[in-house]
Amino acid sequence: MDQTGDTAPIIRIQGLHKWFGDFHVLQGIDLDVTKGERIVICGPSGSGKSTLIRCINRLEDHQKGSIVVDGIELTTDIKNIEAVRAEVGMVFQHFNLFPHLTILENLALGPIWVRKTPKKEAEEAAMYFLEKVHIAEQAYKYPGQLSGGQQQRVAIARSLCMKPKVMLFDEPTSALDPEMVKEVLEVMIQLAQEGITMLVVTHEMGFAKSVAHRVLFMDFGQVVEQNTPVDFFDHPRHERTKLFLSQILH
Repeated sequence: MDQTGDTAPIIRIQGLHKWFGDFHVLQGIDLDVTKGERIVICGPSGSGKSTLIRCINRLEDHQKGSIVVDGIELTTDIKNIEAVRAEVGMVFQHFNLFPHLTILENLALGPIWVRKTPKKEAEEAAMYFLEKVHIAEQAYKYPGQLSGGQQQRVAIARSLCMKPKVMLFDEPTSALDPEMVKEVLEVMIQLAQEGITMLVVTHEMGFAKSVAHRVLFMDFGQVVEQNTPVDFFDHPRHERTKLFLSQILH
């Protein structure tokens, strides 16, 4: 699908602006993401982090600038939007599982409908990914019978069933009890080790230190600072970054 060759970034964001009414939520974002890169995006509430990654699969539309994902520009063209969404998995704070479907059915649904995968093949793939997130024994249960941490692992597996080129995570652990956070982060660390391109909005700084190639700090709709985890945490350059880190690193 990428006509631009392997050297091109898998995601290229240039001059991105987004408004909600009069609120200028994204103010001229530039970001290139290379294939296999893992980026953690952090920053205070309302800084535009979630809006940024929601623009990458057009859950939010942008008013200025451009977003190109794997050679396809995101515009109002429905075909382009569908093509990008087929390649970009997204995991939200809340699991968004269908309560009336079993875990296995939740996972098989996307490949059957979007990729036209035969049911048996889709279910085999679903079991494979449920094993990957260490939850295969729950395949025939319903979401309401699982803990929050288990449901979030199911949501991750569901995205993986679509074999995405990019995974977006929007604060995937923020709605979980503390003891469930670890099990979800362990699955994400395992994914990272397999080389999938990941953009993760999170306050889990331990995860950022151990997994990210790059950490971005956003404030007031702008990328204030970005660096390797070592330099970001040990040698922050901007006062806003230093203040933020002092508040979240106890």
